[in-house]
Amino acid sequence: MSQQEVLRLQVIEKLKDRILSQREASKILKVSCRQIKRLVRVYRQQGAKGLVSKKRDKPSNNRLSEETKQNILALIKDKYIDFGPTFLGEKLLENHDITVSKETLRQLMVAENLWQTKRRKEAKVHQMRERRSRFGELSQIDGSPHDWFEGRGDKCCLIVFIDDATSRIVSLRFEETETTAAYFKAAKTYVTQYGLPMAFYSDKHGIFRVNMPNCDSETQFGRAARELGIEIICAHSPQAKGRVERSNQTFQDRLVKEMRLLGISDIEAANAYLPEFRQKHNTKFAVEPKSNNDAHVKLIGDENLDLIFC
Repeated sequence: MSQQEVLRLQVIEKLKDRILSQREASKILKVSCRQIKRLVRVYRQQGAKGLVSKKRDKPSNNRLSEETKQNILALIKDKYIDFGPTFLGEKLLENHDITVSKETLRQLMVAENLWQTKRRKEAKVHQMRERRSRFGELSQIDGSPHDWFEGRGDKCCLIVFIDDATSRIVSLRFEETETTAAYFKAAKTYVTQYGLPMAFYSDKHGIFRVNMPNCDSETQFGRAARELGIEIICAHSPQAKGRVERSNQTFQDRLVKEMRLLGISDIEAANAYLPEFRQKHNTKFAVEPKSNNDAHVKLIGDENLDLIFC
């Protein structure tokens, strides 16, 4: 008997000896009083063996058929060889109408040496910063240089704007390198669609601040933000702007593989695909803000964005 079944036997025996009531037994076993009555009836008829699960040593009714299993393995080896179980499950449902849990996929892939179980690293404790309460209060911004096309095209940089309150991608675009002009384009797209955020949260890159002692000058991005009334906050560590840092890791996994499946190998085609990817990503990962009030300041029409972002 399993440990749970031993507990069940002990409780039913105490119930039979009137040490416990049916209500107390139902609370201990976390089942209904009706189920307790059934267990007592089975125990009287069959004894302790009647409390052993009838599913023991029997295959699950939800097990994958051998044909489905082989089909999945063939798809993995053909298209999804480096996909993790979670992302693989999404692609099998989306592209092949195959529904299977991530745990089933994980066990199947481990058995076939297609997935290595990961050792848990000792968690590093960082003080958690509470999310801002309103959409548009704070936008975390960053650039992610990477081999996005896996050698099919030149390396480039993904410019990312993430809302702090919701983890929603508010701007996303590929550029050849991480430059002020690249951030201008991403920022213009953002403010045109959503309005002006209260603040940008960035690292200490020279694009956002002048990194010289005793210097009161501002960068061109800082000047543009000031003209629009947007505060720039520079984080002291990558962990401080962890939402955009973690999103970059997700993009370097999921976005790379999505573009591989679609055969995208240049910046122009990648930027054309990004709105679709952004919508799917936001649907899956974005959360609701604490407050329903939008903190963005709507553009009133007289801001010359082309002049400001130049």
